[in-house]
Amino acid sequence: MEAGEILLRRGLLDAHQLQTTRDARTNGASVVDCAIDMGFVSEDDALRAIGEEIGIDFVDLNNIDVDLSLLQKFPQRLMYRDSLFPIRRDNGSLVVATSNPFNLYPLDEVGAATGLSVEPVLASRQDIAKLIKTHMGVGGETIDGLLKQSEDDVELLDDIELDGSELSEMAQEASVIRLVNEILLEAIESRASDVHIESQAHGIVIRYRIDGLLHPQPVPPEINRFQAAIISRLKIMSRLNIAEKRLPQDGRMKLKVSGREIDVRVSVIPMIHGEGIVMRILDKGAMEFDIRKLGMDEQVFQTFSKLIRLPHGIILVTGPTGSGKTTTLYSSLQDIRSPETKIITTEDPVEYQLSGINQIQVHPQIGLTFSKSLRSILRHDPDVVLVGEIRDLETAENAIQASLTGHLVFSTLHTNDAASSYTRMIDMGVEPFLVASTVEAVMAQRLVRRLCSECKEPVAPENLPSDFPFDELEEKGGTLMRSVGCRACRNVGYSGRLGIYELLVTTEEIREMAQEQQSTWEIKKAGARNGMRTLRQDGWSKAIAGVTSVSEVERVTKGDRLV
Repeated sequence: MEAGEILLRRGLLDAHQLQTTRDARTNGASVVDCAIDMGFVSEDDALRAIGEEIGIDFVDLNNIDVDLSLLQKFPQRLMYRDSLFPIRRDNGSLVVATSNPFNLYPLDEVGAATGLSVEPVLASRQDIAKLIKTHMGVGGETIDGLLKQSEDDVELLDDIELDGSELSEMAQEASVIRLVNEILLEAIESRASDVHIESQAHGIVIRYRIDGLLHPQPVPPEINRFQAAIISRLKIMSRLNIAEKRLPQDGRMKLKVSGREIDVRVSVIPMIHGEGIVMRILDKGAMEFDIRKLGMDEQVFQTFSKLIRLPHGIILVTGPTGSGKTTTLYSSLQDIRSPETKIITTEDPVEYQLSGINQIQVHPQIGLTFSKSLRSILRHDPDVVLVGEIRDLETAENAIQASLTGHLVFSTLHTNDAASSYTRMIDMGVEPFLVASTVEAVMAQRLVRRLCSECKEPVAPENLPSDFPFDELEEKGGTLMRSVGCRACRNVGYSGRLGIYELLVTTEEIREMAQEQQSTWEIKKAGARNGMRTLRQDGWSKAIAGVTSVSEVERVTKGDRLV
């Protein structure tokens, strides 16, 4: 019986859906694949139904143990070409997972190559691909020249320049291009923000930073032979000098992947065992600058929304690198943007291009610094100014001057909490009375990973830190949740991130304290008396609400002592 008829008889498709999938078939695609792609049926349900009809078991590869010793003699070309994976030996038979029960020829080839009778079981293509990636490594199929993927999966939007050297020619080989493309594709599909390619004594190491944490990627040992070619290919794509291996270099490339434009910032640094590369992936299509979706609770959101609409003053966003400061500032600018408001930014670098906002890329090498660009910006009659970062006294004084002359200034500082910003600017050399009179508010923030909604599960409130608000947990009737891991989140237990916030509004009391140069500790206690929730407290609220875990809050914040 044809697969479509099986799904119809099982009630997984109706007659109209079956006919629609049949009409939509192109390039030899099966009815089942079309039905899955069109969202009529899940792959697991379809394979279970078909398996029951034709007598083949369906297995969930996430919940079974795989005999990895079988990989040594299993023909890899069939693994990649036909999406097969050996599971175990069973009474002299080789159990092999496949996602296509009607294609028996590859299974016959497996039997001929191994000399064993083959017993097929059904599993989703995604799970099989994940097993292959996990145990064979990123780029394994390219190493063996087996992957039939098109180089157009990753399209380089800029022209490249070749110098005709042997290294340059090696970097342009089809297998190297496919390998580099696959590393980039895997990173983008994994929602990685950074790709780390590191040269170690034992060979190359690839790690992806996903939701703020680094995840090592398994790579086949054969990839080490391509180390120089991989680095050279990435240098060529970034328009860097491939012959220079002694000095750090910075570049960028523009890619188009599945119709989405993606910017990649590339940094190359020579290290003991060779050059290391870190690529920051800026996926324009995946970014959404919506202040409502950042994770602020309602009270903080309402207060911050009023602050970003003040006619003048300075609003600071603080936190370490990678804490989401740029996203908060961009979302704020998007929220207040209008045809009546002129907004100019000066950034290093310009990470995302915002429609309706004038953005300047600073170039310290030629003298275009934050402070100098800010002086020029004020001659362009702006209403709102964003300074990427206040790094020195000159930039701080120019930002203060801009706010005193009727402009609203946004900027960032690297401090651990909101209260430290006042003393940090004074330490730079800014007069305390100027800090007190111009800084309207400081927002400190961190990012915590969001628990996967598919697999998170309740956990008993045991062994919690001493500062955990048990009364708030009881009052709100919340449930603490923990990470588990499933297919949807790639067994990490988390998917995406959200912010935790500490908003300190500069009240009259805090202005006086800043002018009197009182300690950060005193300013923080004053903020708490006026209703400021600390980063830790906001994190606990999100843990009580079940959107993140207690361990995540502990990872990014330290305990408060406000008494």
